[in-house]
Amino acid sequence: MKSNIFKLIIAFFIFVGSASAQKQPKYIFFMIGDGMGLAQVHSAELYQASLDNKNTFYPTVFSQFPYATFATSHSLSHGVTDSGAGGTALAVGHKTKNGVIAMDSAGVKPYKSIAYLAKEKGMKVGITTSVSIDHATPASFYATQPDRDMYYEIGQDIIKSNFDFFAGSGFLKPNTNAKKEEVAPLFPQLEKAGYKLVYGLDEYNKAKSSAQKLILMNKKGTDPVSLKYAIDQKPGDLNLAEITSAAIESLSKGDQGFFLMVEGGKIDWACHANDGATSIQEVLDFNRSVEKAYEFYKKHPEETLIIVTADHETGGMAVGNGSSTLRLKNLQNQKVSQEQLTVLINEFRSKNENASWDQLKNFLGEHLGLWKSIKISEDDEEDLQEAYHKSFVEHKNETSKSMYAVNDKIAALAVKAVNKASSMSFASSNHSAAYIPVFAIGVGAEQFHKKMDNTDIPKTVSTIAGWQLP
Repeated sequence: MKSNIFKLIIAFFIFVGSASAQKQPKYIFFMIGDGMGLAQVHSAELYQASLDNKNTFYPTVFSQFPYATFATSHSLSHGVTDSGAGGTALAVGHKTKNGVIAMDSAGVKPYKSIAYLAKEKGMKVGITTSVSIDHATPASFYATQPDRDMYYEIGQDIIKSNFDFFAGSGFLKPNTNAKKEEVAPLFPQLEKAGYKLVYGLDEYNKAKSSAQKLILMNKKGTDPVSLKYAIDQKPGDLNLAEITSAAIESLSKGDQGFFLMVEGGKIDWACHANDGATSIQEVLDFNRSVEKAYEFYKKHPEETLIIVTADHETGGMAVGNGSSTLRLKNLQNQKVSQEQLTVLINEFRSKNENASWDQLKNFLGEHLGLWKSIKISEDDEEDLQEAYHKSFVEHKNETSKSMYAVNDKIAALAVKAVNKASSMSFASSNHSAAYIPVFAIGVGAEQFHKKMDNTDIPKTVSTIAGWQLP
């Protein structure tokens, strides 16, 4: 009798242990800060503390997750990846060459993303971003194309995906294919495939109860390229946290569970422009979207997995540029992005064609705090004076080009001066090979505990979820 009881006890613990080992998340958040290296995260945390004059940091919600590590991000073709190869690695677990979306380097063999694996297991799937829905990182989860610039063809791949929810600013080429030919418009094709296209939160709220498949875009008449930078947003502007909340609400209907990819796409854009204040606000904006996921996790802690990572680092950002004293608090004086500052300078120039140097100084002081709240170096002032002379005296308007913007030379130099005065610097205006951060919480999160490669991240998610990644 005692022997039988002992056997039953052993069997019970074996069963419980086995059940625990096989536990799989019902809800998976895969959140990507595009261009977000460790320096980008830490600069945002240091900045928040500096506002209270504290020599410490105020952590983001995701940097407090119980499991954290870092990963390499090189592509198959280059030591420094682009977002096509970087997004592909995170989506499908395979390296490819720069510029390719979820295919081998020859652009012949398609790879299946973990989003498709989730859909095959009966889960709902959402793909969201703060830039266009057909951009490289979100595209890597639903499309397979040999070139990231094939925006129309990438958009068409939404139809074959049959995913449940898409959101972002819009689409870049809804009427023109990769050969630059005018073709059948994309939007009617999406509607024929069962997608309800809504523009802005008001339209979303009207459609959410009846629509089975939804594509949420920015309001009509706004820029389809991206949402506004967080630093430039006004009340009523669509933001990433609102998109994330809408996705959670939509995907939570029913009992299937869901996989949701969220991209904070403009951290990368700000760092391409070497715009320190704007990059910090983009990280904080991304953090607010992670907070939405974390709020959901707290309601379903035994069923949810959240992964926060990046596709690569952008700009080679450094916090601290010589002095032992950090002056990140200076960045609070920058009220607009470099891109918006360019718009304002153009308006100022049109109204003040022959403005004096003092007038321009007052203008820059108003928007950036230079001279008024921030001491500017002699070298930076000389550079700005030279740019002023060419622009307002010689009337030769010079520009500064970054990956996603062509900004006024004065705007670029002025933001550079703010960076320097705020203890920030950049090594380049492009991507770097710096490690990417990885943070995890929830079911299976303990498996993110050692140095990884970016391809290991979707493989680990697949293992935790019980999927077979090809």
